[in-house]
This record gives sequence, structure tokens and C-alpha cells, in this order.
Amino acid sequence: MLQNIRLQPSRFALNLAVFLIVAVWTLPTLGLLVSSLRDKNLIATSGWWTALATTERSAQGRTKEAALQVEKDGKFVITGNLFEDSGTSGVISAFGTRVAKPSEYTAGTTANYDDGRTITVNSDGSYAYTSPTKFEDGKGQRVFYISSVPPKFTTENYQSVLFSEGIGRSFVNSLTVTIPATIIPILIAAFAAYALAWMKIPGRGIIIATIVGLLVVPLQMSLIPLLKIYNATGFLSQTYLGIWLAHTGFGLPFAIYLLRSYIAGLPRDLVESAQVDGANDFKIFRRIILPLSFPALASFAIFQFLWVWNDLLVAMVFLGTDPEKTVLTYKLNSLLGSRGGNWEILTASAFITIVVPLLVFFSLQRYFVRGLLAGSVKGG
Repeated sequence: MLQNIRLQPSRFALNLAVFLIVAVWTLPTLGLLVSSLRDKNLIATSGWWTALATTERSAQGRTKEAALQVEKDGKFVITGNLFEDSGTSGVISAFGTRVAKPSEYTAGTTANYDDGRTITVNSDGSYAYTSPTKFEDGKGQRVFYISSVPPKFTTENYQSVLFSEGIGRSFVNSLTVTIPATIIPILIAAFAAYALAWMKIPGRGIIIATIVGLLVVPLQMSLIPLLKIYNATGFLSQTYLGIWLAHTGFGLPFAIYLLRSYIAGLPRDLVESAQVDGANDFKIFRRIILPLSFPALASFAIFQFLWVWNDLLVAMVFLGTDPEKTVLTYKLNSLLGSRGGNWEILTASAFITIVVPLLVFFSLQRYFVRGLLAGSVKGG
């Protein structure tokens, strides 16, 4: 009884720690999604956590040009709407004629200029700009105002990104690179792992030690030698086949190590019984080993998919910068340089980049822990 009471505080602390970790990982993704769906003007003036609240912001607009003035009751008048002219919306609470005092006048009142001109700005954005003499300024008069903007969500950011910024093409290119670069090493590693786990191969210990050693070799060391080989062949450079083979080579050591650890931990009785019944190695591998090894296969698939999908260096080296072949990470990096101030473009692009890995992870996550623990606990 006393032991149970003493354990409860530690259990509460553990649950609290897990909750905080989940919150830290989840909130940025939630913020990215909300920001990608907000109006671009709201993103620039308020944080994503205010998305459901009415936002008050300072803005400015211009009256229409002098060519649109009309004469009425002996005065020259220009009318229009500040929201319609700028493509925004909201409710104006105050306005001003100077940038230092954007809330000098209450909406619906009239502001007077020194030369007899007046301007009236209403809460809906409509205005009447009058002058006793003909307007000569072709640009229009600047008006500063405070407006309350209601929550607004839109899919225009995604439409712009997918159809105007070329992200759609890069998205397809990333899938073209990632799917084969995930499947090919799994197929090769599964055969190799079975052979190293259950077949009597001369020098098997040396082979396993070599594979473990390859796990610590930095990827960057092999890029230039491999690129020279590709250029010498004349048909692998800047092709999808070339980058598939590159990612396969980079991923195979970890794949073989992970799968061999799992397969070696499977019950020996199953394999021996199948051998007694006359099954050859290929039949044992296909009918027994593969179905039982699915957790390890899924774990490596998650690792390899995330690695290839998020890769930028290997894609730039082996695919180049051809717009028809650039992957999503390269395109997003280009947008950061050319559209760094357009947060609506960047947030939508970033969420498109992470949505596929999230789907892959959550669809296979139930096998993830089982695969990571491959071979760590063996039965008697």
C-alpha cells in the first residue's frame, strides 16, 4: 500500500514529462499548419496563436487617382473603399492623415487639411475625399487607419505554392526519388540479412564487422569519389537511377544491421522445422522470415523514407539543379532565398514538405518501437 502511494508522484512526473515532450514536438507543426491557412496580411501582423481571435492592426491605403474625381455641389470629390482597393477586409475603428497618428480621428468623422480638403473614412472602409479645387495629384492621398480583422482562413496559399511556385512538380520529383530509394535497399538488405543470420557463409563474421564499420563512415567522404564514377559511366550522372543507387548504397549498412539483428532473434525452431520439411532457403525466407520481420522492415522504411525525403545534399550532387528534376527540399530552400518575406508561401511550402513523412510515420508507428528493439531481447 505504501509502495503504491510512493510510486504515484513519480508516475505523475513521468506523465507530465511525456505530455511536455509531445507538446514541444506538436505545437510547431500545429503553428505551421495554422499559419499556412491564414491570410497573408494577418500572418505579417499577428502570431498563429491569435488565429481564432479578432486582430487589430495598423495599415495604410491611398485614395483613387485624380482622374476619377467628380464635381459635386461645387466641390471635387473622390470616393472609394480602402479595403476593396487593397484586397483586404475588416472594420476600421480610427484613421489619420499622418503616419505618426493613425488613430487621430474616429471612423465616420471628417478630417480637415490646411488647404480646405477633407476626408471622411467610415468603418466599412468607404471614404469621401473632397477639395474646393480640382485634384492634381495623380497618386492619390495616403490614409492611415486602425482596423479590426476577423479570423480568416484560406487555401490560396496552397494554390499559389502548388501551381505558381513550382512546388507541385518538385513534390512529384521527391516521390519519384524517395519511393524507389526506400524499396530497393529493403529488398537487398532483407536477403543479405537472412543470409548473414541463418546461412553458413565463409567469413561471415568479417562481413558483419565490415557492415558495422560502414555505419560510422561519413556520407560526405563518398560523394566526390562516387560522383567521379558516375561521370565516368556517362549515363548515371544527374539521373533518377543514379540517385536511387546512391541512396541504396548509403542506406544498406544500417538496413542490413537492423534486419539481421531482428531475423537472428527469431525462434530457431521455426527455421529448423521448415528445413526438416524440405523447404529451401528461399521458401523459408519468403514464407516465414519476411512475414515475421515486418516490424523491422517497417522501422527501416520509416528511417530511410524520412532520410531521403528530407535530403538536400545528395539530391543536389546527383540530380543537379535542373528545374524539371529538383526535389522539394531544394525548391523550399530556393523559396527561402527569393521569397523570404512571403511567410504565407513559406509556411504552405513547409507543411507540404512534412505532411508526407507524417503520414508515413503514423501509418507505420505501431511497428517502430518493435523494430528498434530488434534483437535486444531473445527468448530462451
